[in-house]
Amino acid sequence: MNINQKISSLRSVMLRHDVHAVIIPTSDPHQSEYPASHWQERFWISGFTGSAGTVIITQNHAGCWVDSRYFTQATQELEGTEMVMHKQFNQFEPVYIDYLVENLPAGSTCAINGRMFSCGTVKTIKQRLAHANINLAHDSNLIDEIWTDRPPLSKSPVFIHETKFAGVESAIKINTIKEKMAALGVQYHLLTALDDIAWTFNLRGNDVQYNPVFIANALITMDKVYLCIDGDKVNTNVASFLAQNKVEICAYDDITALLQSIEKKHSILIDPSICNQVLYEAVSAQIVEGSSIPKMLKGFKNETEIANAHSVMARDGAAIANAIHWLEIELASGRTCTEYELAAKLAQSRSDMDNYVGESFGAIIGYEENGAIIHYHPHPDNSKTIKASGILLVDNGGQFLDGTTDITRTFALNTPSAQQCLHYTLILKGMVNLSMAVFPTKTPGSQLDTIARQFLWREGLNYLHGTGHGVGSFLNVHEPPQGFAPISSERGRTPFEPGMITSNEPGHYIEGQYGMRIENLMVSRPWKKEGYMCFETLTVYPFDHSLINLDLLDQREIDWINLYHWDAYEKISPHLTGDVLAWFEKKCAPIKLDLM
Repeated sequence: MNINQKISSLRSVMLRHDVHAVIIPTSDPHQSEYPASHWQERFWISGFTGSAGTVIITQNHAGCWVDSRYFTQATQELEGTEMVMHKQFNQFEPVYIDYLVENLPAGSTCAINGRMFSCGTVKTIKQRLAHANINLAHDSNLIDEIWTDRPPLSKSPVFIHETKFAGVESAIKINTIKEKMAALGVQYHLLTALDDIAWTFNLRGNDVQYNPVFIANALITMDKVYLCIDGDKVNTNVASFLAQNKVEICAYDDITALLQSIEKKHSILIDPSICNQVLYEAVSAQIVEGSSIPKMLKGFKNETEIANAHSVMARDGAAIANAIHWLEIELASGRTCTEYELAAKLAQSRSDMDNYVGESFGAIIGYEENGAIIHYHPHPDNSKTIKASGILLVDNGGQFLDGTTDITRTFALNTPSAQQCLHYTLILKGMVNLSMAVFPTKTPGSQLDTIARQFLWREGLNYLHGTGHGVGSFLNVHEPPQGFAPISSERGRTPFEPGMITSNEPGHYIEGQYGMRIENLMVSRPWKKEGYMCFETLTVYPFDHSLINLDLLDQREIDWINLYHWDAYEKISPHLTGDVLAWFEKKCAPIKLDLM
């Protein structure tokens, strides 16, 4: 079936069930950013490939709500279908509910699959629809009636994430979780987020694209620990490892029975932003709502993880240098290269480095106007040809056993215009000044976000995405809870504490012309004065000299950039040889020789 046929088939099912609207999210039963293909219902019904978005189907309208990262992409991908793109300017606010309130008559029924929504989101939707006298049926699965060839769940085996990479043994992590539970006065803790589970048990998997996680649930009690997972995915080595840590293996679906078996007198900690509605309703014990303990703990990287991050960033920078050097040689020789070919070259260059596992997300290679599509991902059959002119945005990253990388650089492939230099330098100033920030411990990301935007704002310019997100250690490239965001989201509210790895990525985009973004990863560290913090930059790779307007930089910014370029050369050059090494030395030259 094509998209319109799928929509029509769903409407027929809706009529049979007396349902007037269906909400279809991007998520899975674990609220993952990248759902396994088995659960990619929003993509299947709409054809929109972005990593975030919500679809609503009624009898007379089919809409896909996306935030500013996907405005252009959604417009292109939904073209030729009945699906209409709706702009969502606040990516953390479910504004699609407003559409239902405004367009459904009183007494209507809206259906959702409760496994795909967190209980917190279901509560919000139900409350807002109730004010308009609209009923929410949260136990429906109408898509299942028409998606007859749904892919099966992965049988890929899980594997042990060694302590030399994790830094802390699983038994210690579990004991720390139990200590936190005791402090909260709860006897049980439900874990449903896949990265929380992978971190807790020092295990990794290959069940979803880009994030090295596996499909499972877990229940931690004061005297027992249960891992609910498809037993076919656990070999004897992993089974022995879990047994040593006193972890009992159960079937994936056993989590429901475990929750139902807890006596009502006991209490269980559940994160309402992660736990899906169906599991939430299966709990018979007293529910204490609060943040997942592993979600908070894994945000504070230990010294082993931070040291590994420094090491992996050097290898990652060398891989980028090899790929960009290859691109420049191709263009200088009169040849061309597609965006897709450059993405493949970057992945191949990383694969030559130690401990490489795979990409941390689909590479964003945006040439000229495609760079303004914030989460653009080139495809082999329609990607743009890169030539020796224009602006090229390259946002990419890798998963290594010793860390996760995410870096963005913008390149001018010939002499840039004054406007392009202005925009790039304003972005660079914001990125550099956030890198140099000193701030009181526990300062939230919403306060720090402004530091990166201030120079663009002075010129009446802005970008509509957040300035940064948390990053895992050989885990999710977008890791909660912290980040830099201008609104009251979890990222914006979470206070910064030592050991948090966060991206720093201001940008600016002109639709139809070009996009620019510069991104480094940083780790928060104690500053020299007690009670204050600073950032230590992890990512190493030089900036494009040709795009920098030196007249817009002050002395402190120039000094920081020159020191950064020196550091990049010192760390990356041991991994380079021959022509690439000589080429890279020039890329790392100071931007003002008299300052060095």
